[in-house]
Amino acid sequence: MDEESSTATAPAIEEDVQAVAPPRPRPAPLPKDRYIDRELSWLAFNRRVLDLAEDESLPILERTNFLAIFASNLDEFFMVRVAGLKRRIMTGLAVPTNIGRAPRSVLADINAAAHVLQVQHAEVFHEQVRPVLERSGIRIVGVDDLPESERNRLAEVFASQIFPVLMPLAVDPAHPFPYISGLSLNLAVRVRNPRSDRIDFARLKVPTGVLPRLVATAAPSSASATFVLLEDLIAHHLGELFPGMEVLEHHVFRLTRNEDLEVDEDESENLLQALEKELLRRRFGPPIRLEITEDMDATTLELLTSELDVTRDEVYRLPGPLDLAGLFELNKLDRPQLHYPTAVPTTAPAFVPGEPNEKPDLFAAIAQRDVLVHHPYESFATSVQAFLEQAAADPDVLAIKQTLYRTSGDSPIVESLIDAAEAGKQVLALVEIKARFDEQNNIDWARKLERAGVHVVYGLVGLKTHCKLALVVRREADGNLKNYCHIGTGNYNPKTSRIYEDLGLFTADDQVARDLTRLFNQLSGYAIEKKFHRLLVAPLHLRKGLLKRINAERMHAEAGRPARIRIKVNSMVDEAIIDALYRASQAGCDVEVWVRGICSLKPGVPGMSDRITVRSILGRYLEHSRIFSFLNDGDPVTFIGSADMMHRNLDRRVEALVRLKRPEHIAELDRLFDEAMSDETASWHLDEIGVWERHAVSDDGEPHIDLQIATMQALSARRRQNR
Repeated sequence: MDEESSTATAPAIEEDVQAVAPPRPRPAPLPKDRYIDRELSWLAFNRRVLDLAEDESLPILERTNFLAIFASNLDEFFMVRVAGLKRRIMTGLAVPTNIGRAPRSVLADINAAAHVLQVQHAEVFHEQVRPVLERSGIRIVGVDDLPESERNRLAEVFASQIFPVLMPLAVDPAHPFPYISGLSLNLAVRVRNPRSDRIDFARLKVPTGVLPRLVATAAPSSASATFVLLEDLIAHHLGELFPGMEVLEHHVFRLTRNEDLEVDEDESENLLQALEKELLRRRFGPPIRLEITEDMDATTLELLTSELDVTRDEVYRLPGPLDLAGLFELNKLDRPQLHYPTAVPTTAPAFVPGEPNEKPDLFAAIAQRDVLVHHPYESFATSVQAFLEQAAADPDVLAIKQTLYRTSGDSPIVESLIDAAEAGKQVLALVEIKARFDEQNNIDWARKLERAGVHVVYGLVGLKTHCKLALVVRREADGNLKNYCHIGTGNYNPKTSRIYEDLGLFTADDQVARDLTRLFNQLSGYAIEKKFHRLLVAPLHLRKGLLKRINAERMHAEAGRPARIRIKVNSMVDEAIIDALYRASQAGCDVEVWVRGICSLKPGVPGMSDRITVRSILGRYLEHSRIFSFLNDGDPVTFIGSADMMHRNLDRRVEALVRLKRPEHIAELDRLFDEAMSDETASWHLDEIGVWERHAVSDDGEPHIDLQIATMQALSARRRQNR
């Protein structure tokens, strides 16, 4: 049954259920405190990332990587979520949060919780990760801890490679306090003039954007590597930067600014130019967090808070070093034994050629049947990338239409679109230039595509285009046109496809082709399309379609029929969806939610969510796919797509879910869910008061199953069976 017809029959389903269902008491009213605060839930997600850094069973460089991920995540949280909340408070536009609390109160809670987390983060580095790194031959030390020969070598490095880049800025009546850029690492230096006895302040930016944060004392080997932090090396040589002055104090600090974008599209005739101006303005956003080392003296702190207009609540006094995202640089070390074992993606069986030297024909495979691929376990390069490369090179392909939300800097996907346009094909690329923190990259790609003759559009005013869609129009041997489609849960990005877990459906189904054609026409022209068959599209239909499915499961449960809801998302926040899940649980429907990040739903509350289970899985790969599965009285309905259960996704973005048709695809995702929700699988469990508890080992100390490793092994075994 297609989605349009199933939507049309929803009232009939309800009438049928009501006709056979016995009278039932009205469900208990939902309590006011039925949601978890979304911001504190996000901080709980980052705490789960920190749990992985503490996990002694993981390779040490992977634990180090999770420390860096935690730091990077928290930076973005402050730049966007905290900044947005503070801006709304300052402008008087703040409204109570999803749990009904005053924004100022929530902001205070965020600052308190984030401060505790950052201190824990530093402790994990110093007390747990750093000692294991040292036992593995990787040391991060102070300059004074080195032997004289290595100090002399670093002095030469400083003189030749670092000193020329540095720009100390004095602060005195002739020199105003300098602008401090967001996320920059800085040294606050106080110096005394021995002639006048005058004490002055200077700011020195640590040039981490152009120089490595970790400076090797010698060429790293396969057995050992020793580093000093760039800021420590600079601090060791401050006398050379302020000759004739006495250096009294030096402390490291770091400022976070509001970097969320505000572009009024209705007032902007040229969105590209407006966005470029806003990107320039972003650098000067108001401060929202000041990180300082715990040894900073009161005089220096007073100067910084006064000049930067930062409140005491926004000051984070932390054990050094600041900005542990710099630990990402350790990934470059050639120490495979300290990383996860190498995992080689397989090629989806449908795309494996019949003969070893035969070139795969993806169009022929897709024309035969729908193909579901699972990244990174199945290769992005031999599926999505090969699909677009074949389309660009095939003389029978007439047109390619594609959305681009985020892509890599050297994207073969974009190059394929350029090749296709230069070959004379009609190519449409919908580039979402408002993709947060990828704006400049996408602007550059948009201009390159336009120069190659690609028709570039930027979507609908007021909406981000977040759906992941590709449509290829090809003339077949019989002269008829056939459409080949890809609908995914992840970005067309070959680099992130190696670490993001995602799903993608390839299909030549006529209904999907018509849906995508209509949707692309809506995105690039003036069409207002209200009817889709196998797609659910936001912002017009997706919320409504999911609510109908959830309510149908509720009615099946009330009638004593088989009913179950399974949802996998990155975030579960939308109140209407959560309330519908509560009602389904009250009716006796089992609800399983698999969420990576934020979850505002409270499971296991007696009388409200007894039958709801929430799990979270974090690990080697970033769980990114979205799945919506409904048992539907034994006739399962399953969607995959790009949408999370958040207001922005359902109301302010163009999102698309596609319904799977092949029973084996539905069964495959059911098996994945069975394993994810199993008590024998390593995961975090959310309780009724909003606390996440990690379940990684059994009662007898045996490690639980790692779902990601198990999935990779299962798909590799399937590949071997199909040879």
